[in-house]
Amino acid sequence: MRKERISFHSVKTVIIISLTILISPCYGQENGNDIRNKIPQRQPVSQNSTIENKYLNEQISQVVRTVFQDSKGNIWFGTQNGAFRLTDKSLIHIDGIKSESGKGVTIKGITEDKDGTIWFGHTDGISSIKGESVLNYYESDGLISNDVWCIAADSNGNIWIGTIKGACIFNGQEFINFELPEGKIDSTRGISSTKMIHDITVDSKGTLWLSSNAGLFSYSNNALIDVSARAGIQTNFVNMVFEDKAGGIWISTKEGLYNFKENIATNITDGEIEIGKKGIRSIAEDKDGKIWFNCNQNNLYTYDGKQLIEYQQSEDNKGPGIFQIYKDNNDRLWFVGFGGAYRLENEKFLNITMNGPW
Repeated sequence: MRKERISFHSVKTVIIISLTILISPCYGQENGNDIRNKIPQRQPVSQNSTIENKYLNEQISQVVRTVFQDSKGNIWFGTQNGAFRLTDKSLIHIDGIKSESGKGVTIKGITEDKDGTIWFGHTDGISSIKGESVLNYYESDGLISNDVWCIAADSNGNIWIGTIKGACIFNGQEFINFELPEGKIDSTRGISSTKMIHDITVDSKGTLWLSSNAGLFSYSNNALIDVSARAGIQTNFVNMVFEDKAGGIWISTKEGLYNFKENIATNITDGEIEIGKKGIRSIAEDKDGKIWFNCNQNNLYTYDGKQLIEYQQSEDNKGPGIFQIYKDNNDRLWFVGFGGAYRLENEKFLNITMNGPW
C-alpha cells in the first residue's frame, strides 16, 4: 500500500465527542479510495457530549447491534451510532469510521485478526483499527457490497465478509469474491436477498461456517460443503453458528435450534417451544455450560443438555430486544439490542449505560 500525504485543506474537520475539533491527515492507496483518520486519544464520554445527550437514560445507544472483547481486554460496542471502545472504564466513540460520503454508520459485526487489528462490518463497507488509525473500505475499493452484515478473521489473517450480495475475502491487498449457491428471499425480514450472508464463524479447528439464505455451508481445506443438505436442516434460512467450549456446534435457524453432531443436525426445539416468524437468532454459553438463545428476538431460553427453560422476564427485570448474546473473558453474559446494553448479574438484567457500571 503506497501512502500519500494529502494537504490539510482537502480534509474535512471532524467533531469528536469531547466537542473539540480534530483535523486528520488522510492517506490513500494507489487508487486513492482508502481513508485514514486518527482515533481520538482516550477521549471520555462526558456529560457535555453531543453523543450522550441524544439517548434516553444515557444509553450507549438506543440500538446496540453487537458487543466484542478483544485480546487486550477492551470491549467494543457496535451500535446504530457507530463504534464505541471501552478501555480502563473509559468509553470512547470512534469517529473515524465513516461512510464514503462522510456520514455515520451502523456497526453490525466486529472481529480481531491474528495481528490484533480490529475489523468492523457496517452499513457502508468495512473498517479496521490498527494502533490509533482507522482505515475504511468501500465498494469502490473492490468490496462486493457496502451492505455488510458480518465479518470474521481466519488463522491466516484473511478477513471474511458477509454481505447482502454474498461473501468475499480480503487478503490485505485485494477483495476476492467467494461464490456460494443462491438461496431464497425471506419475506418476513425487512431486508433480504437470495445471496444474503447472516453470519460467518471460524471454529477452533479453523473450519469456516457460513450461514445464509441458501442454508449452512462449511469451508475447510479448500472444500465447500453444503451442511444443510447433508445434515437434514429443514430450512434455507440459517442465522448463525456457535461453538461451545467442548467443541459442540449449535445452529440457529428460522425453524429452530439445531445441535450438530456426527454430521447429523438435531432440532432440540422441535415441538418444545413456539418458534414464530423470526426464529432463533443469537446463541451463547454461560460459565456453567448452559446454552442461552433468543427466539422471536425477545423470548430468552436456556438449555442444559436435557431441559429447555424459558427465562422469565418482568417489568422490573427485563433486557433488550436481543440482537446478540455474548460471554466476555470474565464469564459475564451480555445482552445487546433494542434498548441498549445489559449484563446478567445475580439473575437480574443490569442496564449498562455510558456511565457503566463496568
